[in-house]
Amino acid sequence: MPKPKPDVMVAEIMDNIRRVFQVVNEQSKQVERETGLTGPQVWGIKVIAEHGTIRVSDLAKKMYLHPTTVVGILDRLEKRGLVCRIRSREDRRVVDVALTEEGCRLVEKSPEVASNKITHGLESLSMPELTIIYHGLDRLAGILEATDMPPTLIGTSEVNLPKNKKAGKKS
Repeated sequence: MPKPKPDVMVAEIMDNIRRVFQVVNEQSKQVERETGLTGPQVWGIKVIAEHGTIRVSDLAKKMYLHPTTVVGILDRLEKRGLVCRIRSREDRRVVDVALTEEGCRLVEKSPEVASNKITHGLESLSMPELTIIYHGLDRLAGILEATDMPPTLIGTSEVNLPKNKKAGKKS
């Protein structure tokens, strides 16, 4: 099978980028229309539903988000009565989060969110496939001169870093 020419490859890459943006935008709008929540909020309740009562720090790891970002999401979900926080009796620093009955009902009727689909899909890839995507997207961010931008959550303007940290630094 002959190798595609560079101009054909660039055209296909651009079309795939457009498709990704299109799906993410459509799913974000659908989620908000159907639930009144942002994509990250629905993602949070779906991850909690998958794992049951979970530590806030573990929820952040499962969502690949900074714990500070997850706390902000949980604050909004708690105000809506969809989750409750449970402080450990043994160690007051440990906080678990669980869905309320209303949260469980909402999860059942909520559409899938792009972030959940993407993370599950990426987690299912082999290391060589993951490495290719990792380097390709890193290079694309470099082409766009976006490597120092703080990453916002899909469908919101919320940044996935504490306000006092700079993008690109490990915390």
